[in-house]
Amino acid sequence: MSHIISVMVKDEAGILSRISSLFSGRGYSIESITAAPTLDREYSRLTIVTNGDDKVLEQITKQLNRIIPVLKVVDFKNEDAIEREFILCKVNAKDEDRSEILRIAEIFNAKIIDVTPRSYTIQALGDSRQIRSLIELLRPIGIKELVRSGKVAISRENQFVNLKN
Repeated sequence: MSHIISVMVKDEAGILSRISSLFSGRGYSIESITAAPTLDREYSRLTIVTNGDDKVLEQITKQLNRIIPVLKVVDFKNEDAIEREFILCKVNAKDEDRSEILRIAEIFNAKIIDVTPRSYTIQALGDSRQIRSLIELLRPIGIKELVRSGKVAISRENQFVNLKN
């Protein structure tokens, strides 16, 4: 089962390395990991997508909480959360496919951000299901290159209040 974990950390050199080492050292898989500063540049938020049952997730959470700069760990499994992914996709743009590419992009609220005589580059934002569907529709046209971010997620409620106290 896939889990999205949000980890608030004090922004210190090497913290991302320490967290990824925790996963690899214990044989836990990371499907994706993103990290970025928060509004308060003193803190960063990591969003980790991992696989495992509830017991594995409990172990991951306990291990993460033992790392000193980790302030809070939230599993979005039981939370009302919003998650998104971002892709850049370069597709073949033969004359006969150009209008179809534009239609597909419009359906998914994606944008054509670069055009060459032989390709279109599309940017899209959506949940995992939307991104998968977009990719599947573009695949027969001919995907030349695909770059996909990891998931980012945010709770509908504020999970990280009063971290300095």
